[in-house]
Amino acid sequence: MRAATASLLITGAAQAEDTVRIALIDPLTGPMAAAGQSAIEHLKFHAEHINETGGINGKKLEIVGLDNKVNPQESLVQLQKAIDDDIRFVTQGMGSSVASALLTAVDKHNTRNKGEEVLYLNMAAVDPAFTNERCSFWHFRFDAHVDMKMNALTDWVENQPDIKKVYLINQDYSFGRAVASSARRMLEEKRPDVEIVGEDFHPLAKVKDFTPYISKIQASGADAVITGNWGQDITLLVKSAADSGLDMPFLTYYGAMAGVVTQVGDAGVDRIYQVNEYYGDFEDPEMAEQQVRMYDETGWDYYWLRLSTMLDMLQKAAEKADSTDPVAIARAMEGLSVETPTGTAVMRAEDHQMQLPLFISVLKDDMKYGAEGTDFNYHRIAKIDREAVSLPTSCKMRRPR
Repeated sequence: MRAATASLLITGAAQAEDTVRIALIDPLTGPMAAAGQSAIEHLKFHAEHINETGGINGKKLEIVGLDNKVNPQESLVQLQKAIDDDIRFVTQGMGSSVASALLTAVDKHNTRNKGEEVLYLNMAAVDPAFTNERCSFWHFRFDAHVDMKMNALTDWVENQPDIKKVYLINQDYSFGRAVASSARRMLEEKRPDVEIVGEDFHPLAKVKDFTPYISKIQASGADAVITGNWGQDITLLVKSAADSGLDMPFLTYYGAMAGVVTQVGDAGVDRIYQVNEYYGDFEDPEMAEQQVRMYDETGWDYYWLRLSTMLDMLQKAAEKADSTDPVAIARAMEGLSVETPTGTAVMRAEDHQMQLPLFISVLKDDMKYGAEGTDFNYHRIAKIDREAVSLPTSCKMRRPR
C-alpha cells in the first residue's frame, strides 16, 4: 500500500512538472456566472491551440476554474487554494474590487516567499489605478483600462452632433465610479456642450428589475446613455430599456457579454454600442472560423479575444525566457508584442498595461456570423489605432533584484 501511494505521488509530481496551470478566479456560479463561464470556456478553447503549437515552453497548459462569487474575501480563499496547489499563474477580470484584493495579496505573498512567486494576469479588471499609482511588477493587464476605453468612446461621441444630453448609469463600486468620472471629464474636454442630465449608481448584481432606472432616464430627456455595466447588470439593463421602448443609443463597455443579444434581440439593433478590442462581424476568415467552431464546441461565443492574446503572449514570453518560472516570464513579457487578428498588441514595460487597438461597434441584424445562435452581432463602425488608445501612466514600478 505504501509503495503504491508513493508511486502515485511521484507520478502526480512528474505530471505537475510537465504542466503549466493557470487558475481563473472568477464567478462560476450565481448571478454573474455567465461572465465567468464564458471566460473559462474561451481559455480552455485557446489552451488547446497553445498545446497543439508547443505548449508553454514545451509544457502542457491547463486551465483551472476557482469560483469566487465576485467576492473579494472568497477570492483570497481561492487564491490561497491555488498557491497551496502550486499554481503559479492566476487570472481574473470580473470586478475591480476583487482585483484590488488579489493585487495586494499577490504582492505580499511574493515579498514573503522568494522562489514561490505568483504572477497575476489581469484580463478584465480595468480600474486605471492598477497600472498607475498601484502598478506592480507581479501584475499584467491585458485589457484596455477605463480611461483608455472612455477616451476612444468620447472621440467617437465628439463627432456625433445628435448626442447632446447624456445619462450615466453604473455599478456602485470602484470600476463603475471610475467610468462615470472618466465620462464626465472627457466629455467636458471634447464636447463641453453635452449636458449630463442624470447619474445613477446601483448595487453590483443585486438589481432584478431596472424599470425604475429606465423611467428616470426617460424623464431626464437624455438622448444617450453611457454605462460600464457588465454581466447580469448589463443584460437586465438593456432588456428593461428594450421592454420599455426606450429608443436611444446605449454606449457600453460590455454590450456584447453573454446573454445580452439573446435578451434584447431586434430591440437592440442600432441602439446598443460597445467599445472593445473585438467585434462580432469579423472579416478575417480564420477568426470567423474560430467563432463558429467555438460556439459549436462550447455553446459560448468567441467574445474574449484578449484571453487568446494573453495566452499567446504567455507562450511567447516562456519561449523567450526559456523558462516557465513566473519571474523569468514577467521579465520576458515586459515590452513584448504579439500579432492579433486586429493588429499588434504590446505589453508596455513601464506599467504592464497592454497597448492595443479598440473598436466602436453597434448591434445589427442579418449578420453572417450571428452571436448566441441568432442572426444578431456587432458591426464595426470605427477603429481607434493603438497609438491613439494609449495614455500616459503615473506608474513608478519597483522591480525585484
